[in-house]
Amino acid sequence: MRWAVHRHAQWYLAGLSFAESSFFPIPPDVMLAPMALADNKKAWRYATMTTVASVAGGMLGYLIGYLAFDAIEPWVMDAGYGDKYQLAVDWFEQWGIWAILIAGFSPIPYKIFTVAAGAISMAFLPFVLASLAGRGARFFLVTALIVWGGERMEHTIKKYVDWLGWGLVIVIIAALAWHQFY
Repeated sequence: MRWAVHRHAQWYLAGLSFAESSFFPIPPDVMLAPMALADNKKAWRYATMTTVASVAGGMLGYLIGYLAFDAIEPWVMDAGYGDKYQLAVDWFEQWGIWAILIAGFSPIPYKIFTVAAGAISMAFLPFVLASLAGRGARFFLVTALIVWGGERMEHTIKKYVDWLGWGLVIVIIAALAWHQFY
């Protein structure tokens, strides 16, 4: 939180966003929200920077999965991400590229999806485009809510962020299922 008010905060935010998409456990929302609250005029720039850095980090995660999954698989399992990795692979089998879009909102760590996408050799350009859409939607939604609702909304987002994420995942899956069957 102290980083959010530092004079180099935007670069810390970009670094955090990049790292979180491939290996770091802390989501960038924890910096994006207070930064957007502190400076509404720069809030949209922060959302853009967060999105671009997150997708760039996702590309690194993809490359890690593509080039080195066998080497990191023991770490993935030891870190307790084995079930989440398998869930990501299952989602890719069931939903294809839509899984990346959904992962942008879900509380399941996005890095698991980026590594899994590389490990299963998902087509790279659709992966990047879906990442831009999913991550962008998430970070611009957080920013919009903060700009609109102010400090009160920041506290609400912190309290209910997982519920919001799962709610959006359910809505997207329901819409996809409805579209597929009708």
